[in-house]
Amino acid sequence: MTAQAIGKYRWTICALLFFATTVNYLDRQVLSLLKPVLEDKFGWTNSQYADIASAFQFTYAIAMLFAGRIIDKMGTKKGYTWAIIIWSIGAIIHALAIPIGEGLISGIGWIGIAALPVSVVGFMFSRAILAIGEAGNFPAAIKATAEYFPKKERSFATGIFNSGANVGAILAPLSVPWIEKHWGWQAAFLIIGAVGFLWMFFWLAYYEKPEKQKRMSAAELDYINSDAKDTAIADTNEKVSWFKLLGYKQTWAFTFGKFMTDGVWWFFLFWLPAYLKDQYGMTGTEIMLPLAVLYSLTMFGSIGGG
Repeated sequence: MTAQAIGKYRWTICALLFFATTVNYLDRQVLSLLKPVLEDKFGWTNSQYADIASAFQFTYAIAMLFAGRIIDKMGTKKGYTWAIIIWSIGAIIHALAIPIGEGLISGIGWIGIAALPVSVVGFMFSRAILAIGEAGNFPAAIKATAEYFPKKERSFATGIFNSGANVGAILAPLSVPWIEKHWGWQAAFLIIGAVGFLWMFFWLAYYEKPEKQKRMSAAELDYINSDAKDTAIADTNEKVSWFKLLGYKQTWAFTFGKFMTDGVWWFFLFWLPAYLKDQYGMTGTEIMLPLAVLYSLTMFGSIGGG
């Protein structure tokens, strides 16, 4: 059966996942691109910036442990919607980091955060909220891919939507320094953060479970479900314990691969603009081209790998 006869609506869903991941990394990148400006404005040291970056990473790591289960409970459509609402709010409130920091120090300063500068406390809180929401992106996107694609197309579809991370990382240096230069650093957080709500409109309008999707043909639905027909294996929704997962070689292979590569990736995301400034004196719009080249190459790798 030809692709035209089957239908292509599943690729519309893949496009939605691609743009969501693009927005995810746009929001994630704003702080690192503004680091040279913010450290001059607030007098941050590298250690204080590391505290802010770590607030995101630790919160993200913890939230990821629960994000998949929450997405399963809520369903893909509702779960993804709430994820982008939370992370968009988290991105936007970076613009209010100073009053947030003042409020936290005056309210719960007794736990020790009073020793930190107001700006650091405010940005740490904002990063934590961003991380809680962003932790839902990849579990929701992978679940949507499993729902809309047969196994033989899932790697390719995953490679496509995952490349949105690289596109977001490309668009961020092309837009954030320009916004900051013309409208200020708060505007960069507000404008980029608000993009997520635009995506949410299309998500709510175009996504439904495949069996409820009125825009998709019966032939395409049969194609998506062809794995179950070919293997005659029913979906039992069996729950697998964490300890059982640790018994699989594939789990350790994936863990080792992530351990070896994520350190480099997170350095690119959070520290590369600062490195270009400190090592080569590049600031503002000067860093646009080298960062765009770097993330363009990773985008090709993502799609090609998939």
